[in-house]
Amino acid sequence: MQTFLISIHLPYIPKGLQANTMDCGSKFNSSKGGMRIMDHEKIKEGVRLMLEGIGEDITREGLLETPDRIARMCSQIYGGLGEDAGVHLSKQFQATNNNIVLEKDITFYSTCEHHLLPFYGKAHVAYIPDGRVAGLSKLARTVEVFARRPQIQENMTAQIADALEEYLKPKGVMVMLEAEHMCMTMRGVQKPGTKTVTTIVRGVFADDYSLQQTFLAMVR
Repeated sequence: MQTFLISIHLPYIPKGLQANTMDCGSKFNSSKGGMRIMDHEKIKEGVRLMLEGIGEDITREGLLETPDRIARMCSQIYGGLGEDAGVHLSKQFQATNNNIVLEKDITFYSTCEHHLLPFYGKAHVAYIPDGRVAGLSKLARTVEVFARRPQIQENMTAQIADALEEYLKPKGVMVMLEAEHMCMTMRGVQKPGTKTVTTIVRGVFADDYSLQQTFLAMVR
């Protein structure tokens, strides 16, 4: 199996660029029923310490409930940590269609694991079935599983492709993510509007450059 992973700022896929498959899964120390248990008290204490660390008065009115708000927010924006994409992709149907199935412009919001700042954009997910197709909403849910956790875009792209390969057993997979990163917008180099594009191709997409071009034409 060949795996291609390219992080670029232009929407094209050069031939012959090859990367090793990476283990991009998240591991957890404790769980219940397969779900990660978030420690809200630790989160709240951490928020208090951070606010004190930057010189804030944690007793002032505007910040009194902030630790609790952040703890509750974490259950939503990091909720993918306790989810298994297989739960969604196991809903399948027989199909005779052997052409490209593409779901494009799937909006996602994720969090950079380096700075804990958001990155957000669109995901385009395609595969060529081998007798089985997933429910259309399940592709979007798969994107959400991997977006809602501390992430880097390169890994997220590979994780989505890994999940489709593992559970759908398709003839080929191609995934593209386009995102703006707040760690490049509100800090550091401060270049708003810059988009990072990552792609990965597997199976027949890796072997057939014309399929890659068809994917790009369908996305655009």
